[in-house]
Amino acid sequence: MNNNVKTNWSQFGTLVTVFFFWGFVAASNDILIPVFKKAFDLSQAESQLVSVAFYVAYTVGSLIYTGISAGIGGDILNKIGYKNGIALGLLISALGTLLFYPAANQGSFPLMISGLFIVGLGFSLQQIAANPLAIVMGDPKTGSQRLTMAGGINNFGTTIGPLLVSFAIFGSVASGNTEASIESVKVPYLILGLAFVLVAVFIKFSSVPNKIDLDKVTESEAENDDKILHKKSAFGYPQLVMGMIAIFLYVGVEVSTASNLPAYMEKYLGVATKDIAPYISLYWASLMIGRWSGAVGAFDVSADWKKKLKFVMPYVAFGIFLLVNSIAQHDITKFYIYAIVIAVMIIADIASKGNPAKMLLYFSLAGVIATGIGMLTTGMVSVYAFISVGLFCSTLWPCIFTLGITGLGKHTNQGSSLLIMMIMGGGIVSYLQGVLGDAIGIQGSYIVGILCFAYLAFYAISASKALKNQGIDLDKLTAEGGH
Repeated sequence: MNNNVKTNWSQFGTLVTVFFFWGFVAASNDILIPVFKKAFDLSQAESQLVSVAFYVAYTVGSLIYTGISAGIGGDILNKIGYKNGIALGLLISALGTLLFYPAANQGSFPLMISGLFIVGLGFSLQQIAANPLAIVMGDPKTGSQRLTMAGGINNFGTTIGPLLVSFAIFGSVASGNTEASIESVKVPYLILGLAFVLVAVFIKFSSVPNKIDLDKVTESEAENDDKILHKKSAFGYPQLVMGMIAIFLYVGVEVSTASNLPAYMEKYLGVATKDIAPYISLYWASLMIGRWSGAVGAFDVSADWKKKLKFVMPYVAFGIFLLVNSIAQHDITKFYIYAIVIAVMIIADIASKGNPAKMLLYFSLAGVIATGIGMLTTGMVSVYAFISVGLFCSTLWPCIFTLGITGLGKHTNQGSSLLIMMIMGGGIVSYLQGVLGDAIGIQGSYIVGILCFAYLAFYAISASKALKNQGIDLDKLTAEGGH
């Protein structure tokens, strides 16, 4: 591939539909957590089993993928094709949503989280296929920005997911309903299952590529072919091994910050469960805001336009959040002050100049500061500080994923599955923070987030050095990509 390769926007547009669903379900879990906690009389740690079931499913799915690939003597996606893999993953997720019907009728918490587990299994296969596809659907030098753009669509799902699921459970704000009905959970998830099936059929018959040449991608990344590593497996690449830990901790801090926020607001600010949805929506909208800014580099426009869009796109995304919440009859005036926090994120984004390692470093340090402010302050200042963690998590997934699989060549799919495996951090870190929250208080438990961000900053520096030793200079690579 070369610099003249353009993004195939029609194929890319089809692909990102699955990114939307991942976000919709993941963010909706944060509404289910307080509902299940009250309905089933769970502790804070037990309530986090919702996250554990969903995110550990990614690990189990990746292990199954690796095991079957070893058993058949070749990579599954190379055998069945990428878009076929995504379609199969959607059908598996659809099966998981069917469990919500008997689970709701029987009032069974184990069945509920079993359904989420199966949904997560399907998502794992979709992620293994879709993330590398997003990176190679055009110039590899803008692969990180393209994955960021896909993440922006993901976070459109995370923005509206909590609001729609909250509406399904509680009804409109005007109704004044404060009681959570477990039975009301089954309808939106059955509708979601039907959507999974329809999108699976759509992708199956779309023009999304079934095969990609991974070795050519690696050759286009390296300045010096003599330095390219040719290892027997993905485990031979330090950027991938360190990246696995980074994905674990990144997903962990992203999910645990949001999933423990409802309990924090209920206990320390006295906010009712039914009124928490717009704050959860803003947290996940923050990821959309950041990713819309980070995705600008993938647009085929002039450098001047890219600079302008860096300022415009985040506020367009913020406007969507305000519009959606206004339609949902929430008071949006209290969120206007958040525009100032968005400006801080834009400055960090521009300073990174499209380099995924620099962006990871700057945003991780900002995450440390935001979490620290949330721990040391009270009232709405602490709430907005914790919510802003979403802004600084926004571009970390594409940065880590890009750094982790860069230079892997034919081992890219294996590396992708190993990174997807580590999504289990979303459940495990959330659970650990829940345990710590029961022991020392929820606000103090956010020290977990600071430790996660500290490692991510370390990985940003270490991965950049490892890639440079392999003949891949990220500064030059992103500069050639037009940033």
